[in-house]
Amino acid sequence: MFKKIILALAATAVAASPIVTAQAQAAPHRETVRVVKQTPHRTVVQKKTVVRNDHRWAKGQRFDRRQASNYRVVDNYRGYRLSAPPRGYHWVRSGNDAVLVAITSGIIGAVVAGAIR
Repeated sequence: MFKKIILALAATAVAASPIVTAQAQAAPHRETVRVVKQTPHRTVVQKKTVVRNDHRWAKGQRFDRRQASNYRVVDNYRGYRLSAPPRGYHWVRSGNDAVLVAITSGIIGAVVAGAIR
């Protein structure tokens, strides 16, 4: 009986570990930046929290637009030297990357890094 409990706990830990690491990778990086502005008569120091989302997309992943920085649907794909998307797909922008995403399922078909400048 004890052996079954230990095996069940080990199986649960192995099954849950990819979920935990995926959530940790998806979290945006926050950092606090000090901005100092000086004039002849006074100095102003401000603290700003900057959110950086350096998400790396890969073929086969599910695309989530909330994780994309500077998300836009690319209608003029020829202007960026991208191929015409197949039926049921469209090109989207995430930062400087062009990502080919299935419209209905959100699965990534291709990633072109640095395609958009």
